[in-house]
Amino acid sequence: MTWLKSNGLKLFTTLLLVAVAATMLLPFLWMLSTSLKKQIDVFHDPMIWIPAKIQWNNYKDIWLGSHPFGLYYFNSIKVTVLSVIGAVLISSATAYGFARFEFKGKNFVFLIFLATMMVPDQVTLIPRFILFNYLGLYNSHWALILPGIFTAIGIFLLRQTYLTIPGDFSEAAKMEGANHFQIWTRIFIPLSKPALVSLVILSFTWNWNEFVNPLVFITSKKLFTVPLGLTNFVDDSGTNYPQMMAAAVSSILPVIAVFLFGQRWFIQGVASSGVKG
Repeated sequence: MTWLKSNGLKLFTTLLLVAVAATMLLPFLWMLSTSLKKQIDVFHDPMIWIPAKIQWNNYKDIWLGSHPFGLYYFNSIKVTVLSVIGAVLISSATAYGFARFEFKGKNFVFLIFLATMMVPDQVTLIPRFILFNYLGLYNSHWALILPGIFTAIGIFLLRQTYLTIPGDFSEAAKMEGANHFQIWTRIFIPLSKPALVSLVILSFTWNWNEFVNPLVFITSKKLFTVPLGLTNFVDDSGTNYPQMMAAAVSSILPVIAVFLFGQRWFIQGVASSGVKG
């Protein structure tokens, strides 16, 4: 009887999770289906999930049409990759300092640092606008990259992970003549791979999908990122839903690819960040 209850609970939980996953996946499937249809078939009743004739021209018109989606993709890749690299390096180095260095007021400084996560990004828009305009960075990708490389969440995530690494490793390395830079790069970074991959996924998603900052700091169309380019295309295309959905599908493919590549480390990295604090 106990075996039956246990397996029945597992079956119920599995079916519930499948139902929730299907609910979340349904909008994406509709978007994908619509991107392969003719305009006349979009609101067909009953709905046609698989069109009789696949309209690949919707994607061709997106990439080879009047809107340079290739340029938008290049701009987004440039901004996102540089932001991710900077976020990983700066967050990792800062986290190592908070985890292994002892200095007066360390915990207070870290607490104040974490408190910045409660400040909405929109609050700092005007000061950043004034600063970037003064520095000559307005209407440049650096106005998007520089804020993206500083992330309090990334520092917290890696600091919590570094605290789980035994101090004996550092002491043994010091006895062998290693300095802090060598300990950080040769011990802590390799041992914190799940947390680093988690930070890469989070940072990539945030920067790739960022819309407000490009909208405020970018005015030249040749510097548009994918979210801005997609919005501009939607404004111009009117009610051409198949092409709109083709553009939307194209915009989320890199995020899906990055997540699928690093998903096996993602949960492990997030879970390990809360083991010790």
